[in-house]
Amino acid sequence: MTPNTAHAHDVHRRLLAHYGEPARQERRDPLTELVVTILSQNTADVNRDRAYRSLRARFASWEEVRAAPVAALEDAIRVAGLANTKAPRIHRILEDLHRERGSLDLDFLAEMSTEEAREYLLALHGVGPKTAACVLLFSLHKPALPVDTHVQRVSLRLGLVPPRTPPERTERLLEAALPPETYYAFHLNMIRHGRTLCTAARPRCSECP
Repeated sequence: MTPNTAHAHDVHRRLLAHYGEPARQERRDPLTELVVTILSQNTADVNRDRAYRSLRARFASWEEVRAAPVAALEDAIRVAGLANTKAPRIHRILEDLHRERGSLDLDFLAEMSTEEAREYLLALHGVGPKTAACVLLFSLHKPALPVDTHVQRVSLRLGLVPPRTPPERTERLLEAALPPETYYAFHLNMIRHGRTLCTAARPRCSECP
């Protein structure tokens, strides 16, 4: 089932009217974007940013991160939470990249099609659809629409996807319903809406645009 395209476009227009066009964020290189997105899992943005600053203060390069004991990496990113999961994941990705390509970067993904780049990212240890889509959209400027908990909740509540649709399916359905040039603004405005009005508990429905 594909979402009603007119409905999806209407939601996008209403969000734009209410929240405005989101400012473009400073582009990170793909590997940095990947690490930052992993750090962001199950934590607030402020903790993600503190963890990333701590990581870069401790290690001057990705090669130093790769060469360090996992325990040292865990200590550097502890403020982001789940450090015992995130640190081994980041370390494994760096090890695999070093072994496979002899260098620690993902810049080559820019030369791939969106689907080829998505498949490569999904094959990396611990990288799921949302993380891959964030790298594609924010760093590589490829057409992908990440679905986090806010986008998923709002999509279900507004009937953009059928009940009980899993996030990875929501991503594909929304991508099919909206033109690629809207993905960036739609994604960020859905997150803002989920944080301010369409909250998990006690949504402010009377104020919903």
